[in-house]
Amino acid sequence: MKVHEQIRKYRKQFNFSQEELADKIYVSRQTISNWENNKSYPDIENLLILSTLFHISIDELIKGDVGVMRKEIDNHTMDVWTGVMLIFLILGVVVGIPLTYTLSWWGLGITIVLLAIGMGASIKVELIKKRHNIKTFKEIVAFTENKSLNPEERLKSQKGYWKEQLLMIVGSTIITLVLALVVLIVTKLITN
Repeated sequence: MKVHEQIRKYRKQFNFSQEELADKIYVSRQTISNWENNKSYPDIENLLILSTLFHISIDELIKGDVGVMRKEIDNHTMDVWTGVMLIFLILGVVVGIPLTYTLSWWGLGITIVLLAIGMGASIKVELIKKRHNIKTFKEIVAFTENKSLNPEERLKSQKGYWKEQLLMIVGSTIITLVLALVVLIVTKLITN
């Protein structure tokens, strides 16, 4: 059961109108309506007040939402690590190649550090995907939208998994090589 359903259930159980409940916990009636219609989520202070008013524990009030909250946190974490990964891998190519060309070993060392940070972030993203049994792009999109694929969609999605992975590896390798070549040519033109 979700918090919005729990609030409605206990409000009706105590015979409170939305207006009466709002007055008791010092929020607007519209806020109660938004909570009950799952348009917004009560903050921790309001959850404490509601649990006290309804004579239940917070655990009982948020039962069923903990999994959703964990998924939201993992979703945000995955977005952050994906951003870190992309930034450092791009920096490794765009900044690293000119640094290696101009600073020799020092530039190579900086490039390796940038790429290592990007790879570390990609490992973190893969661990989050593994924890939620996410393999394909369809599953990633469903995860980020807090949805799940039905078994038929999941099976259909996983049939092309290896083709998708191979295409992604080959495509990213080609893009990286082209980008590296362009950066190297530009660096040579600038330094000459």
